[in-house]
Amino acid sequence: FEAINALKNSGLAFKKDHWRFYPGGQMSARTIGFVAFNKQDVIVGRYGLERFYNDTLTLNKNPLYSNFFTEVFSTLHDSVFNENSTNGDVITSLEPSVTQYVEKLLSKTIDKYSAEGAGAIIMNPKNGEIYAMTYLPTFDLNNFSDVNSVSTFNNPLVESVYEFGSIVKPLVMAAGLDTNAVRPDTTYIDKGELTINTEKIHNFDKKARGKATMQDVLNQSLNTGMVFVMQQMGKENFKNYMLAYGIGEKTGIDLPGEVSGITSNLKSNREIEFANAAFGQGIAMTPVEVIRAFSSLANGGMTVTPHVATAVKTKDGELTPLEFTGGTQVISAKASEDITKMLVTVVDKGLGAGQYKNEHYSVAAKTGTAQIALENGRGYHADQYLHSLFGYYPAYNPQFLVLMYVKNPRGVQYATTTLAEP
Repeated sequence: FEAINALKNSGLAFKKDHWRFYPGGQMSARTIGFVAFNKQDVIVGRYGLERFYNDTLTLNKNPLYSNFFTEVFSTLHDSVFNENSTNGDVITSLEPSVTQYVEKLLSKTIDKYSAEGAGAIIMNPKNGEIYAMTYLPTFDLNNFSDVNSVSTFNNPLVESVYEFGSIVKPLVMAAGLDTNAVRPDTTYIDKGELTINTEKIHNFDKKARGKATMQDVLNQSLNTGMVFVMQQMGKENFKNYMLAYGIGEKTGIDLPGEVSGITSNLKSNREIEFANAAFGQGIAMTPVEVIRAFSSLANGGMTVTPHVATAVKTKDGELTPLEFTGGTQVISAKASEDITKMLVTVVDKGLGAGQYKNEHYSVAAKTGTAQIALENGRGYHADQYLHSLFGYYPAYNPQFLVLMYVKNPRGVQYATTTLAEP
């Protein structure tokens, strides 16, 4: 460039331009987003972190030039463009090795079961830092123009709502424990089904267990048992706890386009709506919304604010930590400890009859299988399901809170197969 420019040939002209290069390629593409020209021919952040932190990442003096998104993965790249920026580079908590492993696992699951898609979030339940946040299928950030549909750029982890089914049961059980409505050894008579407001609710296999404890309810994922817990608490208590978990509210995550869950059933006077919600149907949440709720089970009862960025580094190397508001105390530390013990028992004895018990760590977890709602909101697809799994470990001092889900896997019935099996 310098040699040619020194010729001072009037027939040659150079225009300086900058463009993003994403060393991670497709890693966390829907979370990171990309830069592109807007209608005014100015490069701006589009989607994901690029859009949310556009003002931070864009140079003030010339909006065409933008800082290199160098620390999307904090350990992946360490070079920066310093074009007299008064703003800075965004440092995130995303871990490339974790993301690569998760995406490989999700891809394998999608291929094996011909699923429509799959997503995952791995978060620190104590402070809300997100280590991995990804949804497949995805795209290459360096070749986003090759994508045929703009919907591929959207992030379902914050922009789509799902009825998650049985993974919601621990939230309800924890509320029951916190109100002293039930204890782990509380019993009820399971007849396999029950009728509420003329509508029948039954267990997933329509079988009765007879006398069952609350631990049995989680171990065997009994819908009738969760209705029992809701009834013991009372509808008002049940509603208040579910809303206190943040269900139906945006989390405040540092990503654009976040939507809130659907909790209109909790405003109904009909008991059947509350009964369905007790086992995770009839209320819908974003994945990031439900993982925020789960954080309270793992960390002593407090919800956290999920976030991807942790700090901004200016051109002179000054590091400014980003602050995110704390959550609220939803359940007591005692209830958090009790539900954790119950979920460890689910893994050690209930899930696959104990075959998934970890030799080195205590793991608290629960799987879920839920029907996918019809697009018009009136009923459910007869043959489409959402499989999900959430868990945290080490259970009694958790460093990782995991949510994984698979949309419409074919040829398999339960999440125990798609997500719990190695």
